[in-house]
Amino acid sequence: MLKVIAPLSLFCLSFRTLALVPPDYQEPPSDFTAEVEAGLQLNTGNTESSSFNGRTQLVYDTQNTKQEATLKAYFASEQNKTTSEKYELQLQSNYKLDKGYVFGRGDFTWDQFGSYTQISTVSTGYGFNAIGTFRTKLSFEVGPGYRYNLPAESVTEPDPAAERDVILRTAAKFSQKLQEYSSINADLTAEVGENNNTLTLDMNYKNMVFQDWAFKIGINMKYTEIVPEGTQQTDTITTFNLLYTFR
Repeated sequence: MLKVIAPLSLFCLSFRTLALVPPDYQEPPSDFTAEVEAGLQLNTGNTESSSFNGRTQLVYDTQNTKQEATLKAYFASEQNKTTSEKYELQLQSNYKLDKGYVFGRGDFTWDQFGSYTQISTVSTGYGFNAIGTFRTKLSFEVGPGYRYNLPAESVTEPDPAAERDVILRTAAKFSQKLQEYSSINADLTAEVGENNNTLTLDMNYKNMVFQDWAFKIGINMKYTEIVPEGTQQTDTITTFNLLYTFR
């Protein structure tokens, strides 16, 4: 009798569990997402090398606000000698309005081998979404800011003075879903100041390979109008990364 009751009990328990949790059940969407990626990089411009890079992005998006933090790291060495070492931190907080949003932003760069070893920019302003469909997203931002640059040392300037500038920052952010598992993203940012101007293009192609894993090819180009003697105006970083998304 016990041999019959035991299987029947297990069957009833499993049936009740399936009734409570349907097979197609999915967890409700979360306000928090994170991306972690790492891979190879190719540098041209002020540094010529190939090595490792990593990126971590945290996004907390609610009905009224959106908080975003991105940390990037680039490192390269040749024959046990460091040839590239760069860190970028980007922070942005948006407060959503009926139309558009107001934001506060901070961009911080430490680059041992760049034309400027330290760059700090804080800005605020207004942004709005021009296109917001499932496949296509396009937004614009504009606002004033303040920039601090510390030039790299050179033969003529062994102890350079820091540059301080009031700027106008404009940005365009574009995202296009090519198909279900692939997309292209591009951010174009211009900073216009009294003493210097910069233009930055950050573009990437992402293709999902397995569930939350994706292969990502990216290129980052930054043009600086006025640079210290002996350095180049344009820095380019090309990356080939494996990306994982936490949802």
